[in-house]
Amino acid sequence: MKLLTLALAVPLLAAAAPRAGAQEAPKGPEPLQVGVAAPDFALPGATRYGVLRNPIHLSDFKGKTVVLAFFYKARTKG
Repeated sequence: MKLLTLALAVPLLAAAAPRAGAQEAPKGPEPLQVGVAAPDFALPGATRYGVLRNPIHLSDFKGKTVVLAFFYKARTKG
């Protein structure tokens, strides 16, 4: 009985394998072009005293120069 189950399962799995790999990954947003204005986004703000209560929006700085600095290991155990 186990041999019959195995004999039926192997061809079914082999037939299903190509279909499982044929799925396309979902496409993300298109990358921005140089010189195009960035879309508005919000990030949690922080000071040396801790995280700010309200998020900071890029639109809050319209008309000003904005520099984003990412410190991926700052304030972590990493």
